[in-house]
Amino acid sequence: MKTATDASTLEVAARPRSFLRSLSLHWAESIVIPLTAILASFVLFAIFIALAGANPFQSFHWMYRGAFGTSFSWQNTLVRAAPLMLTGLCTALPLQLGMVIIGGEGALTLGALAAAFVSHLIPDASPIVAITSMALGGCLVGGAWIMLAGGLKYYRGVNETISSLLLNYIAIAFLNQMVEGPMHDPASLNTPSTYAVPDANMIGNMFGTEVHWGFAWALIVCLLAYFLMSHTLIGFAAKIVGGNIRAARVAGLSVGKITLFICGLAGAAAGLAGVIQVAATEGRANANINAPGYGYTGILVAFIARANPLAVIPVSILIGGIGASGGLLQRRQHLPDATVLVFQGLLFLMILAFESWYGRFKIFRRKEAPNG
Repeated sequence: MKTATDASTLEVAARPRSFLRSLSLHWAESIVIPLTAILASFVLFAIFIALAGANPFQSFHWMYRGAFGTSFSWQNTLVRAAPLMLTGLCTALPLQLGMVIIGGEGALTLGALAAAFVSHLIPDASPIVAITSMALGGCLVGGAWIMLAGGLKYYRGVNETISSLLLNYIAIAFLNQMVEGPMHDPASLNTPSTYAVPDANMIGNMFGTEVHWGFAWALIVCLLAYFLMSHTLIGFAAKIVGGNIRAARVAGLSVGKITLFICGLAGAAAGLAGVIQVAATEGRANANINAPGYGYTGILVAFIARANPLAVIPVSILIGGIGASGGLLQRRQHLPDATVLVFQGLLFLMILAFESWYGRFKIFRRKEAPNG
């Protein structure tokens, strides 16, 4: 029979840590403060552009044109947003546990390598079997990779941020070793690569556009992740673990299993991003898989979205648009293509700086019901 003390313990346990405090405040706070941080980022970026000798207003105009101004720009943005949604989940889901995992780049890398390997094993399989097998292979490998970081944290007390970061380098080194060794295609001269995925087994584009079906996959995964974390017992249990691990144990929750399960899902999402890069964009695994830095940018996506899988969708589209605008900014304003990376860095810094604003404004707080 549950007592008042038990109920109080569960209530305390369900409170998220500082970076998830907004869940207990009015929903408007989670919109206004990030928007203010983004606005501050624009102001700082405008100053940076002016110091670089360009017109900030013209630069913002061309950034908009390159991201959302034309049909081609929109398609390019959505293609970039697909892997960002999935790598964003790789950081967002463990944040619900109070874990800051930044290993999306490694999981994406190994997911891409797994997809290329599976494709090479079954070159004559039907497209449905081949694509499904590649997706499963990438998800399993990516999930196992992030589960390793979660297991090191739970069972050995190793800091998950450091371990997941170091695992990225191991994954990238392993990719380079495989594409230059056992999985090397002799026909790939300039950039060592694996054998190409057969054209029939590539993920096609949607409705005659340049946006591949991987974008639809990413949308579905984000929606499922939101449902899991917000409307199921496992999601509620994850929030309890993230809020107070000792109280979670008192409540009888299996903290280790929950940790490994959520980390596995996070890694599977990033692994699927690698599959999409191979089977929809690159056509093979090589060092170019890591060139866009989707795994690291996913960290920014997760923090701007405040670990909300549903918010990951629009944030990924925004960040994807910023990345897509780099080329036009270079051609029209004669700024380096990497200028947009400065903007992404400013966004990340402002999001972290504005973190301390949550909970400070009475206007955003829920009004307590009067007693009696």
